[in-house]
Amino acid sequence: MPEPDPRRGEGGDYQWLYGPDDDATRVVRPPASQPYPGAAPAGDPWAQPSGQGQYQSGQQPPPPLPPMQFPDERRPDERRPLERRPGGPGGGAGSRSGGGGGWWRRWLRPRRLLPLLLAAWLVFLIAVPIWAWGKIEKVDASPDGERPAEQPGTTYLLVGSDSREGLTKEQRKELATGDAEGRRTDTIMMMHIGSGPTTLVSIPRDSIVPIPGHGRTKINAAYAYGGPKLLVETLENTTGVRIDDYVEIGFGGFVNMVDAVGGVEICPKSKIKDKDAGINLKKGCQEVDGATALGYARSRHTYATQDLQRVQSQREVLGAIAGEVKSPSTFLNPFRYAGVINGATASLRVGDNVGPISMGRFAWNLSAAMGGSGHNCTVPIADASVRWDKERALELFGYIKADETDKITKAVCTKDGLQR
Repeated sequence: MPEPDPRRGEGGDYQWLYGPDDDATRVVRPPASQPYPGAAPAGDPWAQPSGQGQYQSGQQPPPPLPPMQFPDERRPDERRPLERRPGGPGGGAGSRSGGGGGWWRRWLRPRRLLPLLLAAWLVFLIAVPIWAWGKIEKVDASPDGERPAEQPGTTYLLVGSDSREGLTKEQRKELATGDAEGRRTDTIMMMHIGSGPTTLVSIPRDSIVPIPGHGRTKINAAYAYGGPKLLVETLENTTGVRIDDYVEIGFGGFVNMVDAVGGVEICPKSKIKDKDAGINLKKGCQEVDGATALGYARSRHTYATQDLQRVQSQREVLGAIAGEVKSPSTFLNPFRYAGVINGATASLRVGDNVGPISMGRFAWNLSAAMGGSGHNCTVPIADASVRWDKERALELFGYIKADETDKITKAVCTKDGLQR
């Protein structure tokens, strides 16, 4: 007689949940004395099995119970992630009120941080010039009385003065500027911006022209006699070109701008040793600082043509500065950018009608005239005595008045002003 199966309970039914095989699952059936919830009462033939564990003939087994489910036994795709609650269970470094400072972590994400940096940089680029513009001295450079009619384009008068204002005694000694008081014009240039190529024309300061109320004399005397107003009036009467905007920069601003861009390249065609200008330069291209660049632009005694060569050196240095200022490194380097703006405004004077936009346009187009896309030359000269060639000069200024600078040829626009 076989031994009873210990897994069978009362009534011969199996009492295990998992069957003999590991993967076999059976429904637990309680003994008859303990029916499962919802079972038929004891004695019901539909629920009471026979002693052999088989249902009586003609009877059907009861439906199986539904499988039991627990929260941790749900399929992965049915589970919901736990929610973090600020300040409560689940709230951590990423919560707003948690102790980890999660708000700044969110703001430091690249997609949020980059727009913030760009906005701050734009504000900086705009704020520095606005702040510096408030320090620039404004002067009345518009002459009284009759003037040339309005002309197309914009013509600027650029004056480089020998003002020592803002320079200490040590700086004056280092720059070899001397101790002269007041202002005189070391550099006089006219720049026209219009529909054609930008045109920059140097006016030698020793040019003999008629000065209203003072007869015929050197043009730089006009500034000494009557300041910007008389200089503008003299040039308008002589050239027929209306001067729209006036810009003046002193020694200090010139030097500061060169130093702010880290120096400029100059290319002397011969060795230059000028004690008066404080320079001793070798022949060929070389990088120089502000003090040396200023001496190079002022030197005249070492050249046979003196003033005619000096105006060429002035345009060379001015073009080098403009090219450096326009380079991307100026706008990407905050220290360089601020240094250029502050250096330029340190000893800058502009006409009281000149605004920031006009000044920016002037600075931007200055390098175009020197970079090959425009014209840069000296007013037509008849000979080394700096007498103007009237016929060629009238032709050159006629193109400027009519804003037809695309018609300017090398015959009227040469580096030293002499006819080739």
